[in-house]
Amino acid sequence: MTPPAPSAAARTLAVEAHASPVRRDWLAFLRRLARRRTALFGLCVVAVVFVLAVGAPWVTSWDPTEQDIGSRLRAPGAADEAGRVHLLGTDHLGRDLLARIIFGARPALMVGFAAVAISGLLGLVLGLVSGYFGGRVDDVFMRLADIQLAFPFILLAIAVIGVLGPSLPVIIVVIGVSSWVVYARVVRSEVLSIREREFVQAARALGIRDGRILLRHVLPNALTPWLVVATLDMARVIVIESALSFLGLGVQPPTPTWGGMLADGRVYISTAWWLATFPGLAILVTVLGINLFGDGLRDTLDPRLNV
Repeated sequence: MTPPAPSAAARTLAVEAHASPVRRDWLAFLRRLARRRTALFGLCVVAVVFVLAVGAPWVTSWDPTEQDIGSRLRAPGAADEAGRVHLLGTDHLGRDLLARIIFGARPALMVGFAAVAISGLLGLVLGLVSGYFGGRVDDVFMRLADIQLAFPFILLAIAVIGVLGPSLPVIIVVIGVSSWVVYARVVRSEVLSIREREFVQAARALGIRDGRILLRHVLPNALTPWLVVATLDMARVIVIESALSFLGLGVQPPTPTWGGMLADGRVYISTAWWLATFPGLAILVTVLGINLFGDGLRDTLDPRLNV
């Protein structure tokens, strides 16, 4: 006697149970990541910067905006008239440089996280839709991407910030909206490959809706390259935020920013080298830490490097 054929619901569940060949064992992933010392070093650097930024009011007792003209341009390790030591010296207005660098990490990280979240989510959605459906939808999105890449970012930033004014939300939106193309292209490339695999074709044959296929089967398999791009892109966004602040288009004084401190310090580079050197080192160390972690994350998630 022939057994009854499984129902459509049972076949759907069976396909979904075996649909994601890259559902990773996170413990194994963490063990592989832990073997990459450069990635761990980068993660530790980023973690230290993040903790200092979040706990800035408790890490330093100095007010980053407090001016003391009598203590202006003090060298690193020098004490002011009250006997208080400035570990990294003071700037041209007598403000403690270490406190300003620690507080300056706040807008840098805030712009980094928020702008990457906006551009990453926008690029993820557009890349999924473009790669999965193809055809005219793909053509329209790719032409939009070409137009976006052809328009210089600095001109867009000057135009938008000139109209709306330099503020933290405006900077986040400008960077976020103008950076989605790389995410969309990476995700689209991955989806073009995933949609031809057997588990996706089987799900289509069973009549599963496209939205469910995208969320349950395609999205989990496309997240790996997206996550790597998002990690590495945060370093680029921090550099962009510092560049805008250096040009006077970023967060305005008295809020301390690394780029703003570089702009102030260049005037005194021959007489007070520390004003530009230490903020520049803060940018360098933070960006280097993010890149080291991003490279290690990419190597760990790349199956070709874990054979």
